[in-house]
Amino acid sequence: MNGKQHNRNRNTYMIFIAAGVFVLLTKIVANPGTVIAIFMVLLGFYSVRNGSQKKGYVLIAIGAFILVGSHFMVIVALVLMSMGFFYLKSRQVHGEGSVLQKTKLIESLKRDKEPWILRSMSLWYAICELRLDFSLAIPEEKETVLVLQGIIGDIDIIIPEDMGLTVQSSLVFGQLDAGTERESGMMNKIYWQSPNYHAAEQRVKLLVSYIVGDIDIKVL
Repeated sequence: MNGKQHNRNRNTYMIFIAAGVFVLLTKIVANPGTVIAIFMVLLGFYSVRNGSQKKGYVLIAIGAFILVGSHFMVIVALVLMSMGFFYLKSRQVHGEGSVLQKTKLIESLKRDKEPWILRSMSLWYAICELRLDFSLAIPEEKETVLVLQGIIGDIDIIIPEDMGLTVQSSLVFGQLDAGTERESGMMNKIYWQSPNYHAAEQRVKLLVSYIVGDIDIKVL
């Protein structure tokens, strides 16, 4: 990709972010319903994680419906901003090389029952449920880089202890567990690296960023 094309792509991503910020600043207002809706979404994630899946998904659906109904343009703004940052981060991390890149509004991705191919990729899902067990993964590279971003996410990732891990993770609302670190509430951010990262035969670098969610990255 030449310099002009790269600059055009970067300008496009920056337009996404600028458009999102503009809509957010012009439309967002103080609304108790927003706080209630976010609380319901988080409670839904908690219920799903603790076995009450039916109750949890109902709470998530109601909370999301309230958010969309009350702040449709705010949701649009968040989507634009999130996608803009996603493309910029993906380009920074993976460079100009060929890498698997997917964007989707809603996704349930589970790789925790049988062997699966692990390759570097960037995934953006507005609302997602991810279950990834790296002990079942068949790596294609010595170091795999995954960029996971979106709006609402319920993320469970298991890393075997012999695999080196670096995590850079951020969450605006919710709970975040990564390695030996834990944060909950608002504006959570964690950087954690396993002690064996540089010596490990297989390494994984995770960059995870969501606005609302429950992110659990365990080393077993």
